Amino acid sequence: MKFKTFAISSLLAVCLASCTSTKTALPYFTDISEVKTGVLEELDYNTVIAPDDELLITVLSSYPEATAAYNLPLSNPATRSDLMIATTPKQQTYVVNSEGDITMPVLGIIHVAGMTTEALQKELTTRIQADVKDAVVRVELVNFQIVVAGEVAKPSTIKVDRNRFSILDALSAAGDLTQYGERSNILLIRENEGKREYIHLDLNSSDILTSPYFYLKQNDYIYVEPNSIRQANSRYNQDNAFKLQVISTIVSASSVIASLVIALTVK
Repeated sequence: MKFKTFAISSLLAVCLASCTSTKTALPYFTDISEVKTGVLEELDYNTVIAPDDELLITVLSSYPEATAAYNLPLSNPATRSDLMIATTPKQQTYVVNSEGDITMPVLGIIHVAGMTTEALQKELTTRIQADVKDAVVRVELVNFQIVVAGEVAKPSTIKVDRNRFSILDALSAAGDLTQYGERSNILLIRENEGKREYIHLDLNSSDILTSPYFYLKQNDYIYVEPNSIRQANSRYNQDNAFKLQVISTIVSASSVIASLVIALTVK
């Protein structure tokens, strides 16, 4: 009878857990789902250079010898001859120091913190073209990566190869939210001038499309909270695991007691 009661209670718990609704609907931007067209304001997506950033700066021209002095020397990575792997030389990178500076050949110390890669590229082009008329400068932020964790299909660190990268791009790269991801409460943690700030974003609202946090910055951390169904299922599984552990302990103890009783009776 007790076992029957326990089985019925467990079945009811499963039904209740499966019937629990999430805080929000699964689709994104539910507030404009019925709106056929619209225009969103333009957002600034350019990434600002900060201390500890790693920059790849390449200076080229039709006469390589004329711009060679502006480039860092090439590094030659070791090759795996046993695997017949050939590697090409790589240009070394500049790491922005704590004061926001880098030191370039010929040009010397340059303050880059607070600049975008495009602004730095323009400034370097102007300065170098004073010496080499057809010089072309390319500036890349090498360490642009973000982390996506929580209720997504593929939690991971994502290497970003372009300046314009939004939170929607990041979630897509992580395989999108699972059905248990809480759409209304996406946590974004960002380091800004040495301080960590955070904000909760709602994917059910189109407001996120015009948020200053829509486009991501280097080292942003995104966490997708589990919804109420996931949390209820987790509690149910933990409760069941505890009950099974208790039952197993009782059965084991009963077996030991029964063995002792039998041994004493036989004697």
